[in-house]
Amino acid sequence: MRKLRGTVKITALLTLILLQLHTNCMAQAINQISKSFAQYQQGVVQEKIFVHTDKSAYLPGEILWFKIYDVDASHHKPLDLSKVVYVDVLDNNNNAVLQAKIAMKNGIGSGSLYIPVSLSNGNYKFRAYTNWMKNFSPDYYFEKNILIVNPLKSPDAPLKETVVSYDVQFFPEGGNLVAGIMSKVAFKVTASDGKGLSVYTGAVIDQHNDTVAHFRPLKFGMGNFIFTPVANNTYKAIIKTGFSNPVTKDLPIVNSSGYVMQLKDNGMQLQILVSTTGIAEGEVYLFAHTRQVIKVAESTNLNSGTASFVIDKTKLGDGISQITIFNSAKKPVCERLYFKRPKQQLVIGAVADQSQYAPRKKVSLNISAQNISGNSSPVNLSLSVYRIDSLQHPDADNITNYLWLRSDLRGNIESPDYYFKNINPETEEAIDNLMLSQGWRRFQWNNVLNNTAPVFNFLPEYNDHLISARIVNTATGAPARDIVAYLSVPGKRVQLYASKSDSLGRLIFNTKQLFGPGEIIAQTNSERDTAFRIDVLSPFSEQYTKSPVTKFNLTPGTQKAIEEHSIAMQAQNVYTGNQLKQFYDPGVDSSGFYGKPYKTYLLDNYTRFTTMEEVLREYIREVNVVRSQKRYHIKILNDNGFLDGDPLVMLDDVPVFNIDKVIAIDPLKVRKLEVMRERYFYGPSVHEGILSYTTYKGDLGGVEVDPHAVVLDYEGLQLQREFYSPVYDTDLASKSRLPDFRNLLYWQPNISISPNGKTQVSFYTSDQTGEYIGLVQGITTNGEAGSQYFNLSVK
Repeated sequence: MRKLRGTVKITALLTLILLQLHTNCMAQAINQISKSFAQYQQGVVQEKIFVHTDKSAYLPGEILWFKIYDVDASHHKPLDLSKVVYVDVLDNNNNAVLQAKIAMKNGIGSGSLYIPVSLSNGNYKFRAYTNWMKNFSPDYYFEKNILIVNPLKSPDAPLKETVVSYDVQFFPEGGNLVAGIMSKVAFKVTASDGKGLSVYTGAVIDQHNDTVAHFRPLKFGMGNFIFTPVANNTYKAIIKTGFSNPVTKDLPIVNSSGYVMQLKDNGMQLQILVSTTGIAEGEVYLFAHTRQVIKVAESTNLNSGTASFVIDKTKLGDGISQITIFNSAKKPVCERLYFKRPKQQLVIGAVADQSQYAPRKKVSLNISAQNISGNSSPVNLSLSVYRIDSLQHPDADNITNYLWLRSDLRGNIESPDYYFKNINPETEEAIDNLMLSQGWRRFQWNNVLNNTAPVFNFLPEYNDHLISARIVNTATGAPARDIVAYLSVPGKRVQLYASKSDSLGRLIFNTKQLFGPGEIIAQTNSERDTAFRIDVLSPFSEQYTKSPVTKFNLTPGTQKAIEEHSIAMQAQNVYTGNQLKQFYDPGVDSSGFYGKPYKTYLLDNYTRFTTMEEVLREYIREVNVVRSQKRYHIKILNDNGFLDGDPLVMLDDVPVFNIDKVIAIDPLKVRKLEVMRERYFYGPSVHEGILSYTTYKGDLGGVEVDPHAVVLDYEGLQLQREFYSPVYDTDLASKSRLPDFRNLLYWQPNISISPNGKTQVSFYTSDQTGEYIGLVQGITTNGEAGSQYFNLSVK
């Protein structure tokens, strides 16, 4: 008996030890997944861009105004990573018809685009992104549709579709259909314009034409049905739209083995059921994160091929969470998204002093902003007030639904505001259908689990605008390595940048406060490197999403509105054209890259000689001109004697390496000469002093640019345009006979809130009567976003 008891104790002890070892192994595995994910996340900072446009419909001759918010993708806090945001307006062939580079500061920037008369009627994509975001999928660029109507061009006749086409997609919950396991399958049917088909019926049949499931959409062409696939069966769906012949679409293949997940929302908790065939026992792991922030990491054992996880909803972050199931080999086998409705973080109030106004009357708008605790915090807001009619509709895009929903999903999200306006069982089911109809997310799990460092081809523009170029050997066409190149911007302000090529021949010039249009000149040292060609690369993205542009369609009911908009646009450009062309001073630093020079010579203060050699010899005390082997050379003199080699000589910022050309400069065209008499290190280049000439006109004084140099027209960062809003504060002003047909009453991209959480802005109505809508939106420094609409009428 004692021996039996001892055996039982030893067996129990071994069981406990094995159980503890097994538990430790499971904990170690889930910790390893979490550690790999956290390590990956730390090395991959991601941005979100949101753009508030003043409205969404435009005529040529009008100005499109916009405000840009750049935030951290995980916490939605304003992010000061990128100092430049790129803006494109694309047609339906992804050709850029308008582009701009917008300067950013502390995650905030604003700009404008003039709509040219050359644009055709149609819907266009307005998109925005940073240089860093080009490392990732264009699906996460900011995009919205804008309408441009050109009254001077007749709309193209709509193409009649010979065959009505529909895009039909099926999404098994978790990603797979497995034989013998009941599955929820989401579906989405969209028309050729990208919008969901709202009216249709469908049935799922097997290869014997037996019906196994029926379905119909709930909202925006999406819905779900439940069925249990049978091994070795194939399934297809028959969809009847009532507008064309039935559409047939195969369902995903049925796997003989695999994993299926089912999510059940039990109110305060989520239950995730995992089922598998072929594997009765083993470990499974659940990993959930909200915008790349780890929220839940758990493990459990399969019991007869099933396992269950229970998640407290309070552990998940607001917005979209990604739930992934891993098998015992730590391979992802199932995944789906879950949306947790966010609480209103920033409460914005916008109340006008009246609801109805006469033309040319003052509107006083009281704006308040507080967080959910009733406290005020630093917040940056933007405001637009515009007239709505049959052409111009209220903009459904706002910063709230974008940050919480659209920015984390691929493809076109139809009417995102629907999911936030009406909170009821239908919207809860509709948004879950939207989550089910999404695929794998921003990163590949193989890279995460293998600790594979991502490869980045584009740098963040942390300091200022980066101009990229490539240098190749003209004889072989191969990339040239370790070649120092110079990029200059001719003008009265010294702008010279140097870069050394890498093994792939890539050059990066880190510019500083490069604003407005102008020329750039890229070259190598012509005295040393002449067998190379420099190609300046476009900074704009050449990646595009697959989402189609909504078809352009004007109805007879919009004719009157188009006429009114056209008259208003023409009146504004005729009578206030000069006011619309005013720009803010960017306040750039006018000093050269070398800072304060040792000495500045204003040539008008000295005897005017006719040759540059005389100027240098007679009163530039820091230089000595010598002639050796029929070539001129300049030596810089400092307290320690003469420096070795020729100095860097610039004429209106353009390096002139041939000293004979320097001597040939006409001194009567030169206004000043700045001298640095010390050896100067500038990036990869070393110079034996600096001589910087500035002409009166900033046009190189007639000196020819080296023939090996590349001269290009280049648009720098956009100069910020001033919004013109007339003031009728006197009887004389209000009785002015100049017409005021503004349909955009007010645009203010930067509204600051006082410490008490309130502020007031004012503007004046125009001669255009009708209904107006206003949108105030913004974000705090803590990442609390909010938006608020208000209405007013002019009678």
